[in-house]
Amino acid sequence: MRLLLVEDAPDLARSVLQFLRAEGHAVDHAPDVATALAALDVADFACVVLDLGLPDGSGLAVLRHLRRKGDRTPVIIATALDQISDRIAGLDAGADDYVSKPYDLQELSARIRAHARRAQGVPETRLHVGTLEIDRAAARVWRAGTEIRLTSREWALLDALVGARGRVLAKSALEDALYAFDTPIEGNAVEVYVSRLRQKLGADVIETRRGLGYIVP
Repeated sequence: MRLLLVEDAPDLARSVLQFLRAEGHAVDHAPDVATALAALDVADFACVVLDLGLPDGSGLAVLRHLRRKGDRTPVIIATALDQISDRIAGLDAGADDYVSKPYDLQELSARIRAHARRAQGVPETRLHVGTLEIDRAAARVWRAGTEIRLTSREWALLDALVGARGRVLAKSALEDALYAFDTPIEGNAVEVYVSRLRQKLGADVIETRRGLGYIVP
C-alpha cells in the first residue's frame, strides 16, 4: 500500500518508515504541514498516519484539507498520552482512529491494514480467489493448502489487485502502490512482478486488459 507518514520527530519517523517499508508498503514521509499537503495533492494514499504537533502548524490542517475536498482517505492520528483534547478534536474533524505515543508498530500496522481494507470496501481479511486462499492481515497466500512465499513487493502488488478485485488497475496505480516518491521506478517493474506472481500463483490469477492494466477477477 502507498502510505503517508506525517511526523516531525526524526527518530520516530525513521523507525516507522523502516518497519512499514519492511512490510512491503510504499511509505512517503512529510515532516511538516506544507510537505504533507503537497504530497496529498499529487498522490493517492491508502492511509495517512498523522502527528498533530508539527513545526509549521497543527496536523488538523492536513486532516481538514482532506475532508473539505471530500477525500475519505483513512487518517490515523498519533498523539501523546496526555493529549485527550487533541484526540477528540481530531476525531471530530474526521479522523478514523488514533494511536497514543509511544505506539506499538505492529498495532499501528494492523490498524492501517484494517482501515485501508474498509476504505476499499473489502473488510474481510481472508479471501478466496480461485484455488488460492489469501490472508490480507497476515500477508500470506496458500494454494490447495500449501503456503506460497512472496517477496514484500510481490505481496504489495497482489494486495493492491485483491483490494480492487473486479476493477482494472492501471500500471501507474500499481506503481503508486509499490513505490514512494524517493524510490526510482524501473520502466517494466510492474510487468516483472506480475510475471513472478503468475509463475507462483497460476497464470489465470491476474488478467491483463490490454491498454488498460491488470485485474484480479
